Amino acid sequence: MAKIIELDSHVADLIAAGEVVERPASVVKELVENSIDAGAGIITVEINAGGMTYIRVTDNGCGIAPEDVKTAFKRHATSKLRGAEGLEAIGTLGFRGEALAAIAAVSRIGLLTREAGAAEGLSLSLEAGQVVDISPAGCPEGTTIIVSDLFFNTPARQKFMKSDRAESSAIASTVLRCALSHPEVSIRFIRDGKQEYHTPGDSRVDSCIYNLFGREFSAGLLAANSSDEFITVTGFVSSPAAARGNRSYQFFFVNGRSIKSLTLQAALEQAFANTLPSGRFPSCVLYITIGLGNVDVNVHPAKTEVKFVSDKQVFDGVYYAALGAVESQRSKTPEQHVDTDKSKSTVWAQKSPGTGAPGAEYSADSGSRFKTMQVDEFRSKYASDNSKSSNPAEQTSPGYPAPGLTPDKSNSIPKFPAPTGFPASLEFPAPTELPVIPDSGFDKAPVRVIGEALNTYIIVEYQNGVWFIDKHAAHERIHFDALRSSGFEPMSQALITPVICRQGHEGVSLLLENGELLEKLGFSVESFGDDSVAVRRIPDEIDIEDAEHVLSEIIAELSHGYAPESARHDNILKSIACKAAIKAGKASDRRELEALVARVMSGEINECPHGRPVAFEITKATLDKGFKRI
Repeated sequence: MAKIIELDSHVADLIAAGEVVERPASVVKELVENSIDAGAGIITVEINAGGMTYIRVTDNGCGIAPEDVKTAFKRHATSKLRGAEGLEAIGTLGFRGEALAAIAAVSRIGLLTREAGAAEGLSLSLEAGQVVDISPAGCPEGTTIIVSDLFFNTPARQKFMKSDRAESSAIASTVLRCALSHPEVSIRFIRDGKQEYHTPGDSRVDSCIYNLFGREFSAGLLAANSSDEFITVTGFVSSPAAARGNRSYQFFFVNGRSIKSLTLQAALEQAFANTLPSGRFPSCVLYITIGLGNVDVNVHPAKTEVKFVSDKQVFDGVYYAALGAVESQRSKTPEQHVDTDKSKSTVWAQKSPGTGAPGAEYSADSGSRFKTMQVDEFRSKYASDNSKSSNPAEQTSPGYPAPGLTPDKSNSIPKFPAPTGFPASLEFPAPTELPVIPDSGFDKAPVRVIGEALNTYIIVEYQNGVWFIDKHAAHERIHFDALRSSGFEPMSQALITPVICRQGHEGVSLLLENGELLEKLGFSVESFGDDSVAVRRIPDEIDIEDAEHVLSEIIAELSHGYAPESARHDNILKSIACKAAIKAGKASDRRELEALVARVMSGEINECPHGRPVAFEITKATLDKGFKRI
């Protein structure tokens, strides 16, 4: 008996469906892209029950000719490709000819279509890829496809589906990307009978963004663009102040196609490398236009990944577009406003005095505020500026007031007095001697807290050495151990005014599905629209302004489905402990410092939750050697 056989066509279709149709969102993506390729100017997407029972996509595109209707649902049938040479320059979203056949193989489909100018349309019904009925029908110009009972004939696939909330959130995210990719198309999304959003289709990227994300997100964007003979990049990036705790608001489009690309992501984030702290990420809506022959879109069944002829040139294009936006904001003071008059298409504008061209207004001193000066120039400028006023309160240093500043007549360099509340000399406050710490790994000897350096490191004298303790790391470990303890019961604070956190469709779905876990951690969140949550309670340990950042980190951990639950739980606790800990760079009460020293010097705490040491010693011998005493 032969060991190698040719699979039945239906089995082959099911295998192909497994590559193209991963979940309901995959179906929506393929159908909407077909509508865009058909020249539609208006597209409506409707779903019920997460798309598992009902998906309907309606467009006003060119429609399907009666003689092509049956062929459209056969494998490798397409109107967008005629031969192998066409693969070298693909300009349409769909071209493989797999989507409709793959969808039909695992669902029940109803189709209504009519070509422009045709007297009547056509109705087609399929089940598991087989035609059940075909007949003339009255219908508008364009195409309507209804997909119901997805995976009804492949129950093994159904068990891999997530909750209705999660699946519908994935669809909402997919439709949103389609809307952003083609702002010239008006796209409406209806979920369980409720309209979620509706883009105007006026070809303006800014108004599309405003309709999808709202005023706050739009106001935090900066125009970005760069161009050369190889690539053109246009769109918007977020200002550093509007950075987020995750990458869920990074959108890249190559020749009108929404893609995922580590190259583009790295280019964007490199442009912000010197402006954002660790754990904060820029948002963007960037459109990359590149020669069709310089990008290969035929590398993934779902067409979400591409290959570039030159990764470096693409990287540079995105990098310089984003960097230019950031640098422009540093040197300019943009006047931005949102036009609330819906009769106008302008959503926000930047004006330059006397020009009318897009730009930004300079403040009186913005031309020199960020100027790099040589030492001699600095000395002469600020020494002369400060000597002009006899009133110390009027004397200033670059960028901020410095009351009490007086010039040094000997060398014209201003002397900056000690900040208010600190002694004028550089001496430490009087050292405090803590009680002898019993039963520790250290010898029973007094521990003296000498002081604190840079509002970050506690300086401690112990025996024949000087210890430096990272107060944030030590306090973070204390909180983490407390959170992990078996008897831990979170204390939470009710917020008078809920904090609204925009976390994206899928992020919100993860938070709401893990409500019980959040309650155990001291959070209480409720749905607030499709892509936001209202936070009503937060743990006592964290500040209100840190709530959104912590939730972003929680989402990142929850999305790592491959990690053990215990590991994800620990990582979430690390985030909470980090935000709850004393902040480095901020002055601390001396009693707080002494309490931390006692815990660290007792040997109870050795490293922070992330594995970094919390203390290290410089011995007397090392100091003596450095000063050539030995």
